[in-house]
Amino acid sequence: MSGKSVTSHRQVNPHRQAIRHAELDWRADDGDLVAPFSTAYDDVYFSRQDGQAESRFVFLDNNDLPRRFADWRHRRAFAIGETGFGTGLNMLCAWACFDEHAPAEARLHLVSTEMHPLTREALERAWRLWPPLARQAARLIDQWPPAVAGIHRLQLDDRVTLDLHFGDAADCLSRLDGQVDAWFLDGFAPSKNPEMWRPELFEAMAAASRPGATFATFTCAGFVRRGLAAAGFRWRKVPGFGRKREMLRGERDETPHPDPRAATPWFQPPPVGFASAASHIAVIGGGIAGTSVAAALARRGSQVTLIDRAGIASGASGNPQAALYVKLAIEPNLQSRFYLAALLYTQRWLARLDPERRWWSDCGLLQMAGDDPRRQRLLANYDLPASVVAASDPSEATRLAGTGVDQSALYYPQAGWVDPIALCRQLAATPGVTPRQAELHALRETEGGWRLQLDHETLDVDQVVFATGHASRAWLDGLPLQSVRGQISTLSLPSHADIDIDIDIDIDIDIDINSASTLTRVLCAEGYVMPAREGKLTFGATFSPNDDDIELRQSDHQRNLEELARTAPALAEQLAGLPSGDCGGRASIRAASPDKTPYAGPLPDTGRWRADYAALGKDAKRRFDAPGKHYPGLWVSTAHGSRGMVSAPLCAELIASRIHDEPMPLERELVDHLHPGRRIIADLIRGR
Repeated sequence: MSGKSVTSHRQVNPHRQAIRHAELDWRADDGDLVAPFSTAYDDVYFSRQDGQAESRFVFLDNNDLPRRFADWRHRRAFAIGETGFGTGLNMLCAWACFDEHAPAEARLHLVSTEMHPLTREALERAWRLWPPLARQAARLIDQWPPAVAGIHRLQLDDRVTLDLHFGDAADCLSRLDGQVDAWFLDGFAPSKNPEMWRPELFEAMAAASRPGATFATFTCAGFVRRGLAAAGFRWRKVPGFGRKREMLRGERDETPHPDPRAATPWFQPPPVGFASAASHIAVIGGGIAGTSVAAALARRGSQVTLIDRAGIASGASGNPQAALYVKLAIEPNLQSRFYLAALLYTQRWLARLDPERRWWSDCGLLQMAGDDPRRQRLLANYDLPASVVAASDPSEATRLAGTGVDQSALYYPQAGWVDPIALCRQLAATPGVTPRQAELHALRETEGGWRLQLDHETLDVDQVVFATGHASRAWLDGLPLQSVRGQISTLSLPSHADIDIDIDIDIDIDIDINSASTLTRVLCAEGYVMPAREGKLTFGATFSPNDDDIELRQSDHQRNLEELARTAPALAEQLAGLPSGDCGGRASIRAASPDKTPYAGPLPDTGRWRADYAALGKDAKRRFDAPGKHYPGLWVSTAHGSRGMVSAPLCAELIASRIHDEPMPLERELVDHLHPGRRIIADLIRGR
């Protein structure tokens, strides 16, 4: 069958779970059809009779999907969950069925687990078997993620989203934040892969099922029937496909399931009233946080008014270039898991927005590591593919950078840079988004939503998202937010420049300024420098907490030049004769949280949280029944700091998914890690 998910142990540590590609053989059947075969599990990926017909019969027809798609009139997406992605045949058949039967305004959300994903090359080879699905397969292959544990969100088209959960099926589904309408219970045969077909899997499926969710599976094994029944599924035997005499289908009963957030009720998401959830939403802030939220909401059918007092990309997102980078902690933690997922998501997202790379580049990034012995420990702890991060000695780093580098580095091939202004403008031009230059002066709750007082008018909306960086402080009900001033520097590179210049140490030499343009990767240490664009070299940036001044400072240009000399000495030597007074640049104010993780989610009622959970100050393990109180229809995406170009797009997906009642793009613990109320709970526990 198509799904492959197994683990050799029951307890999985998501911080250290390495994902290995499938071990394949390519075997021909009697009709000379060459198809993938798992050597690890001694089983086929799909029926040799007709894999596509089998998928349609077992999973589509026995979940009654053609009729359910045709009748779908809900604002939210129809969600399908699958155990074992394999080649993706089941999911892409479901997509084709959705295109054929669903109304134009309907949306489809696919969730699939996979412990041993195919390589991109194997996937391409497998999909040559089904030309009728070539369009769908091309979209899948183009966005195929590296073998990294966690959730990988793929936007297959404007109506269809696929979340690939790489890891053990039961473990992944136990972390799923969202619910599904139909299950494809697939996988290698239970006799070949018993570790997948275990009680924990059925319990996780039940917890992630909407009332009345259906399932279908090719197997009739007794322990599968018993496991499904124990988890709350009603099952019945029905005729199977081809030579398979029987299979199972059924539905989830109405038995209540334990709340996965019972121990942390403050993180329970607020109810979303769908009569108004998708009608009109105001997004405050025209930088990367606001424009990415606006585009994500509009793609789901919301009418969005995007409000910024100075216009699109006028604040911290107005630099000519921004680095796409992350800095992983030596020991994997929640923050690093989020940023890694965000980097991989943003690269796919940008490739879909601008496949020609007109205003962004995944040229790669070198993070200078010097002789730090922790570099090897980091690589061992994460055990990531070289396509995500790899070690480079000084010689290799120099080759990659295109300029002399005198230290070792970590190389992130999928990182790079982006033109924030071009990106924000394209997002603001998304159909369904109406930009408006105005300042928000007041906000008042109404019977149906919120009334915004702008410069010379009022605006009534159903929901509001605050994405105004450090200016969000006025609306965050006391959540801690720090202003951080950052100044970048730019140098124009003459087209022909063998020039005589004076270096600060009073030595006259000839310098070829053009050699600065040979830099081919982003270099990052305490500061960064990016490949020249349109004849300008951009580098920086200073870091000045609690400083709101945006006037350019000559002293900060000098600091940027000094940091450039430490990061890229050969490049700095080429530029050394240019006095800091020749630098252009820009200063802006970023926003940071105390723990340097963004705020993304519903806005908590701080006073109620402090009162309702005050007992945490005396007993951190105290259990509570009351869910956290949130301001209805108010959301936050801020505190992205200096890595907002990486973090904001995935946070936008998180907020849009919650508003539209979809499965979330991150595991539950990561969603909670980003919750704006996390600092309230942390402070209560610490007695603050």
